[in-house]
Amino acid sequence: MRVVVTGGSGFIGSHVVRACRDAGHVVRSLDVRATDPADAVDVRDGDTLAGLLPGVDAVVHLAAKVGLEQSFADAPEYVSHNDGGTAAVLAAAARAGVGRVVLASSMVVYGEGMSSCARHGLVRPGPRRPADLDSGRFDPRCPTCGSTLSPALVGEDVPSEPRNVYAATKVMQEHLLAAWARQTGASGAAMRFHNVYGPGAPRDNPYSGVASIFLSAVLAGRAPRVTEDGGQRRDLVHVRDVARACVAALDPAAPAAAGTVRAYNVASGRPRTVLELATALATLGGGPAPVVTGTARLGDVRHITASAARARDQLGWTACEDFGDGLAELFAQETLGAPS
Repeated sequence: MRVVVTGGSGFIGSHVVRACRDAGHVVRSLDVRATDPADAVDVRDGDTLAGLLPGVDAVVHLAAKVGLEQSFADAPEYVSHNDGGTAAVLAAAARAGVGRVVLASSMVVYGEGMSSCARHGLVRPGPRRPADLDSGRFDPRCPTCGSTLSPALVGEDVPSEPRNVYAATKVMQEHLLAAWARQTGASGAAMRFHNVYGPGAPRDNPYSGVASIFLSAVLAGRAPRVTEDGGQRRDLVHVRDVARACVAALDPAAPAAAGTVRAYNVASGRPRTVLELATALATLGGGPAPVVTGTARLGDVRHITASAARARDQLGWTACEDFGDGLAELFAQETLGAPS
């Protein structure tokens, strides 16, 4: 297949480009930061895109403004890059007759995800209350009886509930992809990435995840600072596994009928606590143990863990990178400068 990868110079994009080529696809990487001027494209530039997509079989659309906005004043820029950029890519794909688009979505579309109540079963937790956080009660309460909830795995059919501007733009990207598929008769996949880690992860960007934030502290000889009680659960998935998932979703035989889009959780399926991650990195660095601060930020999500069964059953994909080996590789490359 002839494949275009937008955002191909980025952390995830560079691995996707490599995985596509390893799978035998002919790949062109487009990125506003590309060293080749011919490939240095802002995806919002629809006129330029229109000349680059004819003859292309599929697009992996990764280009986006990432990170969590600092205030609502950042909303126009996020919407411009993420939603305006996606609209421009899809419009160009429609004109060029591209048959499949694989979109980088995110776990953030789920908000707090799903939890389990001993009395009421699976429930959707509401926002946590400031009084609970101030008193050290970090787990969300059942919206019906008020009892403490336990985390549960989120499936792709759970309705979206974005909690910030960035999350709202990811939901809109999925809607735009669905509208494109319906109107063109093409098909798409919305890949809901969970906490991605691995070689090349940017340490100056909060969205690169707690792994990169903790690693920065460890490399500086500081104790990683863990908010709340450290019991927050996350699903950390290696970037090479993410790249393989994107390649699997390119398969024309993937189960998305013409005119439809299928969402997939891209997750390891093995959730870990934030304190567990911080402790593993501190141990690798031989530095001080993590400090648990007991503090909480109102907008943070307590638990977000997912079922990756759909990707396994429909794409034949499962995460296979070992967590301990992945952290050791990441630490070694940061300290020794080994190639990724």
